[in-house]
Amino acid sequence: MTSTTSPEPTTPAADGDRAPGARLAWFRLPRPTGPRRAALLAAVIAVTALCAADAVARSFPFGPRTRSVNDLGNQYLPFHAHLWDLLHGRADGGLLVNWQSGFGSSFLPDLGTYLTSPFALLVAVFPRDEIDLAVYVITVLKIACAGAAMAWLLLRLRPCRWWAAGLLGASYALCGWTVASAVYNVMWLDGLIALPLLCLVGEWTLHGRRPVLGVVVVTAAWIANFYTAYMATLAAGLVVLVRLWISGLPRRRTLAAAGRAGLTFVLGTGLAAPLVTVVYFGSSHASPGRFRDFAPVATEDLLARLLPTTYSFGSPALYVGTTALLLALALPFHRSAPARVRTGWTLLVVGVTLSMQWGPTQLLWHAFATPQGSAYRQTFVVCALLVIAAWHALSYGPPDRRALCAAGTLLALIAALASRSDLVRPFAWPVLLLAAAGTLVGLALLGRTDGAPPLGNGRRTAPAVFAVVLLLGTQLGEATATSAVATRLRLGHMDDYAPWGDRRQQQAEAIAQADGWPRYRTDPGREQTVGNDPLMVGGQGAQYYSSHTSDVLFRLLPALGGGWTSGGRSEQSLDNAVTDVIFSVGARVHSPPDPHQNWFPQDGSRVTVSRQDVPPLVTVRPAGTSAHTGVSAFGPSPYRNQELLLGTRVYTVPRLTVRTAAGNAADRSDDERPGLRIGAPRPGTAEGKPTITARCPAGSEVYLWAPHFSGTARLTGDSAGGLTGRFRSDHPVTKIAAMQRLGTVPASGHLRIELSPNRTGTVPDGAVGCLDTARLRAAAEGLTATGATAVTVDDGTLRAQLPAGSLGTAVVAVPRTAGWRCATGDDPAVPAGDHYGLIAVPLDGSSKRLTCTFHPPGMRLGMVVGGMSLLGLILFATLTAVRRRQDPV
Repeated sequence: MTSTTSPEPTTPAADGDRAPGARLAWFRLPRPTGPRRAALLAAVIAVTALCAADAVARSFPFGPRTRSVNDLGNQYLPFHAHLWDLLHGRADGGLLVNWQSGFGSSFLPDLGTYLTSPFALLVAVFPRDEIDLAVYVITVLKIACAGAAMAWLLLRLRPCRWWAAGLLGASYALCGWTVASAVYNVMWLDGLIALPLLCLVGEWTLHGRRPVLGVVVVTAAWIANFYTAYMATLAAGLVVLVRLWISGLPRRRTLAAAGRAGLTFVLGTGLAAPLVTVVYFGSSHASPGRFRDFAPVATEDLLARLLPTTYSFGSPALYVGTTALLLALALPFHRSAPARVRTGWTLLVVGVTLSMQWGPTQLLWHAFATPQGSAYRQTFVVCALLVIAAWHALSYGPPDRRALCAAGTLLALIAALASRSDLVRPFAWPVLLLAAAGTLVGLALLGRTDGAPPLGNGRRTAPAVFAVVLLLGTQLGEATATSAVATRLRLGHMDDYAPWGDRRQQQAEAIAQADGWPRYRTDPGREQTVGNDPLMVGGQGAQYYSSHTSDVLFRLLPALGGGWTSGGRSEQSLDNAVTDVIFSVGARVHSPPDPHQNWFPQDGSRVTVSRQDVPPLVTVRPAGTSAHTGVSAFGPSPYRNQELLLGTRVYTVPRLTVRTAAGNAADRSDDERPGLRIGAPRPGTAEGKPTITARCPAGSEVYLWAPHFSGTARLTGDSAGGLTGRFRSDHPVTKIAAMQRLGTVPASGHLRIELSPNRTGTVPDGAVGCLDTARLRAAAEGLTATGATAVTVDDGTLRAQLPAGSLGTAVVAVPRTAGWRCATGDDPAVPAGDHYGLIAVPLDGSSKRLTCTFHPPGMRLGMVVGGMSLLGLILFATLTAVRRRQDPV
């Protein structure tokens, strides 16, 4: 059986990148089936290793352990669930506004950040309660496509056997960055696919081929995930520059090729501008978060991440497989490869790796925005360059004994230095030794069979086949082990969340029965399952976790007693009667604590719904109410801030006596957390509990606001009604606790709160508020009587019918984020006013209609840039076509 070959295509590499013919007799690429076979092999290896690793780790969907760790459970799964609702017409809101989260938030920035990958649309074919499986399938498909794209690229860079391209394509797809970080940051995987595709576009521009398709690919990459596409674009630019330097082309042809590449990437990113600018401005209006200054990892930790089965959250996962690593290390010593090839790719790998360890270049890789969380999100770029370097080493024939010895020595040195790192666990050594032995034997056998035909019955065929099987098996085995270790260790290092189950099903059913939007909101409840419960189970609440959580919401909710996590980007539900009136929350779900988070509910506890009469979304405040008073006008007390928004005094804020567990007066805090310091009980002691005592009107509701307290609080006596307030905060502050209702004040007027702290915290001045429920009902009835008679909501437009002759200020229970414009009657729309962080519109009594519309900031600029880029693409394509017609055949 024989296979035909076609001539090697002309490339800019010219003579400097051409292999000796005799040395590549059996490595030459069969076309056109070679790239397809390589892509398929890479995809199969990637899928097999990932699924096998999850089966070994007993992770979903092959075992009982959840894979919903960190932001996968908190953000990405809920956003994919919301996309499912949008595609099936069941979401509250549309592309412009998400009415379910944060009391109404801009959705296009979230869409562009999390959901514009074409793979995301696959959620529509899965049942709603199988959203976890849908995202898992999408994850596996993305990784498989990344391997296939890299395999295809490698065969375009240099001719070689298809199985080798498939092997190294899988090495890239299963790199440490993928299995340690990107599998639970599903949108980053679009960058893993984009990098080889953008490098392929670079190849097209160097050859002057496919100008329009190249622009379209760049646009698709930036739309799918602009963040990692930015990193991939930088990497592709570096690859193009190295390719031009290696080619040795005349300066004029080099500049022309570089100009084509630059124009292609500019036009491609310009066409993506309508979405990218919206995402950019969404980030600029987002809460500041809490970021740490960059600090490079130790050298031994950096080198340790090159080895299989190492794992950590805060270091770059550089693992690409021992085969690819040894080949990359052998390249500088591979005498069959031209000097420019060895020098160019080696320097590029080393330079980009070092750039991750220096603050300014690290910032450059992250688009000059300090990342919150993992600091090495560009690691996949180094992994790609290592694989490309390995490919160039193999494409010039298997490295000889000298090169393999040098590579083995370097690998041994890396392992010796890495052994000083705590990231190398005992089980890493047998995996590394087996992988290194398999790789060295396989490459040595390939070197001995160099020149053998690809198929046949000669004596050299069997060793060659054995070498191929050995290399493929080595790659599959160590990738499976590395992925399984990362899956298991992640659960011990990060928060995790249960997949869809009975708890969420009950919540979703309760919300569906109680839902009355937009007459009133239904809040999924204080006992959240994930940070984006409204997107998962329905309803419309304060909860919202996104990179685009607005600064207005970030300052508004804590000022009213709300809690947050993730440095302020994950806002939590406000379970408070006053804020329910302010934000028109007419139904509220009460769930038992989530047992997956080790809060075990009492026997018989179940999901319930409470209701109260609340004003409509649009209320009218009396004349003299300011429409231009922002969140900055709030004071330090959340009780007084709630009253400012309500327009009525309803709280008594008493003086407190705070005592420690030993019965002594509590001391003032000496750190940034204000208030009186409460320490955790000392192990092995019989101390009592810290207490708070105060006097309030009998029968009023008791609330405790202690944002920097962690533990539980309980009102003593029968008036507590079985309520226990749970507070979660930490220090240094990355999360603050929400205000909690504890019960009612006893007939004596004397209240006593017992605290059970689990770490040292503080109780602020004015921590207790006693709510007069009769006054609150009167205030709610007054706002209802003067509020809108009807409210309709359609994506980014809210319309309200007001009572005739309404004077004062219309206040819409929606955060006043940038982009809102309002009008009364037939008047032109103007930027909405701001009433303590809510949308406000002055009324003069002449109109009964109010219309507010949302225009995402940056959309107009993006449309202009996109339109100009489209015109540029048309002109570029026309000139290219005319030039080709004029060229002689």
